[in-house]
Amino acid sequence: MKGIVLAAGAGTRLYPITRSVNKQLLPIYDKPMIYYPISTLMEIGIQDILLITSEREQDNFKHLLGDGSQFGIKMNYAIQYVPKGISDAFIIAEEFIGDDESVLILGDNIFYGESLRKNLVNAKENLRNGYSTVFGYKVDDPERFGVIEFNDKQEVVSLEEKPTEPKSNYAATGLYFYTPGATNNAKTLKPSARGEIEITDLNKIYLNEGNLKCELMGTDINWIDTGTYDSMLEASIKIKAYEEGTSKKVAQLEEIALRKGYLSNDNLKEIADNMIKSGYQKQLTKLL
Repeated sequence: MKGIVLAAGAGTRLYPITRSVNKQLLPIYDKPMIYYPISTLMEIGIQDILLITSEREQDNFKHLLGDGSQFGIKMNYAIQYVPKGISDAFIIAEEFIGDDESVLILGDNIFYGESLRKNLVNAKENLRNGYSTVFGYKVDDPERFGVIEFNDKQEVVSLEEKPTEPKSNYAATGLYFYTPGATNNAKTLKPSARGEIEITDLNKIYLNEGNLKCELMGTDINWIDTGTYDSMLEASIKIKAYEEGTSKKVAQLEEIALRKGYLSNDNLKEIADNMIKSGYQKQLTKLL
């Protein structure tokens, strides 16, 4: 299974703070934003990850993440030269994915909560049974998102991108599990009115084939799409409160790697020793 993080956007809605740096490199509480989507892929058990960035920002991401070995993973890099839509990630990642299953997460989407692992395990099970998976989250403003409509059996019956009259309050989050063949399906898509190949249109292919399931995220899970000033601030405040209230860390990549056996205690000690005088070093030392 291959993991893809799409972090190529210009972040124009966050100007001027994103004029000189990609928004996924900005901090959310005590970590760069990009740590959060990577942590979700690591929780799934994915160690081979492709990070798709803009040409201008790729070196900055490489400086931060390197080859991924400090987290027990392998980081690969690719460039999206023109913003053609989310589904374009699968065309860019064609060689990387090959004939494997793939999981795509948007670089500005943050997920955490007690039952998140259960949702992820269910989605992996869906793949084994030949089904791709989207994740539904109940929102107050569904018209801003791709909206999922269900029947009485909670089966997906329709998907609609940013509808003026939403058929439900469930938005499709920026996390997608696909069976092999996502690249070929993405290549069949035509650009929408805004000139992008939409992820909703890709999901409709699986829906029309009868091969799409939806995992509904519970009220104990937080999903934050950090595309505005307010949502970035909200994410930092909520994550700080969650960590202080539960004594659990969110998106601490080293902790996930240690727990999954990707890193040893000796590896972690070496990493911590290289972060002298930082608050993050104290957190890593506690893990030891």
